Amino acid sequence: MRDLLNEIWNSVRNNKLRTALTGFAVSWGIFLLICLLGAGNGIINAFQGSSDRFVTNSMAVWGGITSLPSGGYKEGRRIELDKGDLQITTGKEFEDNVGVVAPVTNSVNDNLILGTKAVRTSMSGVTPEFQAIEKIILQKGRFINPLDLKEQRKVVVLSTKHEKEFGGGNLLGRWINMHGFSFKVIGIIQSDESDWRVSAYIPYTTMKGIFYPGDEIGQISLTFNGIHNLKESNEFESRYTSRLKTHHEAAPEDPNAVWVWNRYSQNAQISQGQRLISIGMWILGLLTLVSGIVGVSNIMLISVKERTHEFGIRKAIGAKPRKILSLIIAESVSITAFFGYLGMGLGMLACEIMDKTLGSRTMDLGFDTIKMMDSPTVGLDVAIEATLLLIVAGTLAGLIPAWKAAKVKPIEALRAE
Repeated sequence: MRDLLNEIWNSVRNNKLRTALTGFAVSWGIFLLICLLGAGNGIINAFQGSSDRFVTNSMAVWGGITSLPSGGYKEGRRIELDKGDLQITTGKEFEDNVGVVAPVTNSVNDNLILGTKAVRTSMSGVTPEFQAIEKIILQKGRFINPLDLKEQRKVVVLSTKHEKEFGGGNLLGRWINMHGFSFKVIGIIQSDESDWRVSAYIPYTTMKGIFYPGDEIGQISLTFNGIHNLKESNEFESRYTSRLKTHHEAAPEDPNAVWVWNRYSQNAQISQGQRLISIGMWILGLLTLVSGIVGVSNIMLISVKERTHEFGIRKAIGAKPRKILSLIIAESVSITAFFGYLGMGLGMLACEIMDKTLGSRTMDLGFDTIKMMDSPTVGLDVAIEATLLLIVAGTLAGLIPAWKAAKVKPIEALRAE
């Protein structure tokens, strides 16, 4: 074994440029594969994190602006959801599909005032069901409860971003002023980059009593049941929104009269995108690996040609074909393994750099703001498996040159120049 290692080392040392070029091809291949897989995982995690913030089988509905004339009205009419829409949602017509329903008032935008400090925010009136549908996570205190609604209490739930903007102190139990009214802080929720995660929430009935005493509703959030695939989800969405449009004398086929955010459809599209991204990254990475393996095979063929005379001498003094075969394969595996693990280490380091840089950036999707990447890393098991695959491929790449070297006849090899 020691003699074999010495022979490999002498071969590498005597052919530094050839070894360096081969090693670069191998390292570059595994480096790109790890980077591509890491970037793919980061993008997938970012979109998955966005979909995980809501109940999958849920949707949010808002009034829109008509784009088609209907019922004697011209296009361009603003639709405001109202109590009638809420009754339709909770009525018998959709009782087989509609689960939990949470009406949300229109928002009030103003300053939250605490002492001498003021923070600009929006305030909405919600019901207790809103927390479960939107997967709101409490950091401190509690959310709106039924008694708050019944007694129209002047209480408010703020976010961790509000606490930070007010200087980082504990706001729980403090009285805070907005729009001339004082509200007691009963809870602090975990905020994120989404606009609604940094809103202030007060009881639905309190908001209606103070700011919006009419029938209008800003948003209806709901969960739905009995939906098993994307087709059924789209059919339910179409049937439900058509009924709301009819209620407002808008054309049922008008795509802009009612705006819908169907989280089930979004999640299905994200899942499909995740599969395509993952497949695409693996294909690109493996093609890059193939180029590295081809490089190893070509370099080993050149090595065999250059050392034909040496192999002839070895066979003339008694070296068996198995010895020649093992020497070439061992050299191929050694180069592939060393530079493969070097490329793996650099690739994982690059993924960590991506996480520290691109992982902190966000992009606006219109309906949501998400990170560009979230944990763009590759598991150590995947990295090792990919590198072992490269080593196996490197071994196979060395077989043809090794077999050619083992078949060299001593007399022909000794005549070779």
